[in-house]
Amino acid sequence: MNPHVMVVFGTRPEAIKVAPVVRRLRADHSIDTTVVDTGQHAGLLEPVYATFGFDPDERLDVAVPGQDLTALATRTMTAVGGVIARRRPDLVLVHGDTSAAAVTALAAHYAHVEVAHLEAGLRSADLWSPWPEEANRRVIGQLASVHFAPTQRAADRLLAEGADAAAVHVTGNTVIDALLHTLDAAPPALPAPVQAALDAGRRLVLVTGHRRESWETGLADTAAGIADTVRDRDDVFVWAPLHPNPIVRAAIEPAFAGLDHVLVDAPLDYPTFCRAMQAAHCIVTDSGGVQEEAPTLGTPVLVTRDTTERPEALEAGASRLIGTDRAVVRAELAALLDDDDRYRAMGRAVNPYGDGRAAERVHEVVRAVLGDRAA
Repeated sequence: MNPHVMVVFGTRPEAIKVAPVVRRLRADHSIDTTVVDTGQHAGLLEPVYATFGFDPDERLDVAVPGQDLTALATRTMTAVGGVIARRRPDLVLVHGDTSAAAVTALAAHYAHVEVAHLEAGLRSADLWSPWPEEANRRVIGQLASVHFAPTQRAADRLLAEGADAAAVHVTGNTVIDALLHTLDAAPPALPAPVQAALDAGRRLVLVTGHRRESWETGLADTAAGIADTVRDRDDVFVWAPLHPNPIVRAAIEPAFAGLDHVLVDAPLDYPTFCRAMQAAHCIVTDSGGVQEEAPTLGTPVLVTRDTTERPEALEAGASRLIGTDRAVVRAELAALLDDDDRYRAMGRAVNPYGDGRAAERVHEVVRAVLGDRAA
């Protein structure tokens, strides 16, 4: 009987980042691999599966409109716990910092199944920012027996917290694997309004935002700062593909109302988003993944958060942490548009998140771990 690894995820970013690992594991016929989609982002993951050429073995149904985090976590833990009991894996692999990852790790622990953590060791040092992700990461870090750290800094944090050095592996970030795979597959054309703006010589500012800690005022203030910057400029086009959450859209859309050089859009599939990052002059975002992806493309990033668990990009000069204050957002975006020296310096920064071979390294460790367990 082959050793058995179960990969569990619930959101689109998780699915994108685990996809290169799933492809590697499924190609290894000495390992049985079960892929579980919790259904948290129901309807958003089918394009991811098409892009990376795999489907989940289990599709759960934890998404209920309007449920709070406690309800989501409870439903997820119960559903995933049932799959673990039925499938009986030797190792459960989770990614990152979502509530799905945290409660899956706990369900595996309760079932006496070991946990491996992709993108381990990230810390903001602020339990409330990002919320609840920072707490989720710390919980998983305590439960995991295998840690895949994307950088040496992340590995050092785990060691400082008492992780066994033999269990910590520096792999790079799998999102770079995903990005390069997607760009190699001939990304799609940009939407007509965006392409027309680029053809007219306008610089593209790509905007995303969704963090829970910014729902009250941060998203609205960020959007207002961007609108202030570009309102009277004819050399810029803003593209804002927004998260489908109505709270997010209601916070951001009013600031852009009436601006004809702003396109507020639905969420993009991953290939189109990769193409957008590649075409952008700069990106204004609170996304963790974008902070990792954009340096590979030489696209500067303004991070609209007060803290980040990805300081490597800041130290490399690829991104700037600017918060969500309206005046600061306005000033920082204007500087990036008008200061050529600043822009060139950020665009030349070296990507600190790996070489696109992270999934290969993860696969090698998983094989070794499962081989040791079977011995």
